[in-house]
Amino acid sequence: MPMNSRELKATFGLGAVYALRMLGVFMILPIFELYAKGLPAHPAQAWIYAALTASGLAQALFQIPLGRLSDRIGRKPVIAMGMLMFALGSFVAGQSDRIEMIALGRFLQGAGAISSAVTALLADVTRDEVRTVAMAIMGAGMGLAFVLAIILGSAAENLLGGVRGIFMLTAVLSILAIPVVWLAVPSAEQRAPVIARSIGSVFADRDLLRLSGGILLLHAVVPCLFTGMPLLIQQDFGWSSDQHWKLYLPVLVGTLIFALPLMRRADKGGARGLLLGSIALLAVSLLVAGLVPGKTGVIAGLVLFFLPFNLLEGLLPSLVSRRAPPDQKGAALGVYATAQFLGQPVGGILGLWAMNHHGPAGVLATAAVLPLLWLTFAHKLQPMPARSAQTAA
Repeated sequence: MPMNSRELKATFGLGAVYALRMLGVFMILPIFELYAKGLPAHPAQAWIYAALTASGLAQALFQIPLGRLSDRIGRKPVIAMGMLMFALGSFVAGQSDRIEMIALGRFLQGAGAISSAVTALLADVTRDEVRTVAMAIMGAGMGLAFVLAIILGSAAENLLGGVRGIFMLTAVLSILAIPVVWLAVPSAEQRAPVIARSIGSVFADRDLLRLSGGILLLHAVVPCLFTGMPLLIQQDFGWSSDQHWKLYLPVLVGTLIFALPLMRRADKGGARGLLLGSIALLAVSLLVAGLVPGKTGVIAGLVLFFLPFNLLEGLLPSLVSRRAPPDQKGAALGVYATAQFLGQPVGGILGLWAMNHHGPAGVLATAAVLPLLWLTFAHKLQPMPARSAQTAA
């Protein structure tokens, strides 16, 4: 069943806004450390690390409160507040050459944690029959933003005057996104009732916890992939980092196109089987990338990785939105988003340990343990109906 015009507007509108919001963040990450070391005060490495991680920490802290707030006052007001906070943080970071203020700015960026509200809004305005596809398309926008950041990074740095200019561009894009969300993205016609239950009911639901645990492990795999894979691409293809998009972009787009028909099967009742198969394929992809030498291992590993990754990025939030009580959807997606952001430091620590002990190929092979761990509790997930009685607002 195809998406109707209302669902298409919501999917591509929210996807574009969220991807553009993150474009500047992705551009900054690979050049930030060199920029920070060149600041007048020559900050300590600990402060540089604090500035790098401040945004992720704030995201983890604020996803649940803002998701729960969106259940009370509506999705769009929370998204607008989050975009304003993100813009404020970008402005603070871009206007200072002191690492302490930059770290504060990065924390304020993260405090505009809108992932749960954005995902809940998309769930509100899409039918169950197309929700997985909608979630995957929005998630793919993030991947495309990452690849676009690789392509445009060095040019943007020169054109905008370095990291400070990228921060300011990010602030402007965040403010411009607010009227787009408010006016162009459809709203849910029916408001959820006032919350009567505590958020404890979300944590008491074992299936919601299994889904949140899954996204934590999925996003723990990602830093492992991007710890080992760039070195293997450089080694086997002889490409510098600004050329890696030539591999990432066609793989990402190609696997997304191939994944869309499979997602439709999930929306027709095959979600549980697709979930378990995707997790298993994720483990296989990492083993292939880590153990098969040369270009064959790199290409096959990436294709086998991004196919289940695209599937899971759409399937998991769709399942959370179906499983959560209607008046707790934002709160449940807040827990889910918090787990998603906590996965990054978990994967970063594992990737660093594996790199020191086993090298880049060993990082990928070691990361295969994570989806295998995921399978130990994912198989207990209870089947969900293909459709609910609800229709999109």
